[in-house]
Amino acid sequence: VLLVESGGGLVQAGGSLRLSCAASGSRFNSNAMGWYRQAPGKARELVAAISGRGDTRYEDSVKGRSTILRDNAKNTLYLQMNSLKPEDTATYYCAASRLSGLYGFPSTYDYWGQGTQVTVSS
Repeated sequence: VLLVESGGGLVQAGGSLRLSCAASGSRFNSNAMGWYRQAPGKARELVAAISGRGDTRYEDSVKGRSTILRDNAKNTLYLQMNSLKPEDTATYYCAASRLSGLYGFPSTYDYWGQGTQVTVSS
């Protein structure tokens, strides 16, 4: 199983980015998936998660600014982020679980991508 993130980069505050996570080696249409981020010196934190049936949850600081969605035909997960802030700067990781619920704990996820850097300048 391979998860490959893309779409990160440098953006000014107030801008938008769409992160993608292409999965291969297995299909995750009915599985829980999520986006995490980790800033230097900080713990990895959940940004958004989606269950196998499409339920979603968001970290409080990104609610209303971010949308997690999946394209099952492409076996791809996305994170649309708008109104970006400097505090959103981090490495963003895609994760997939063998389970199908809606989860926040990193230990629930079995597969991880290598990460993509998002830098928001003020």
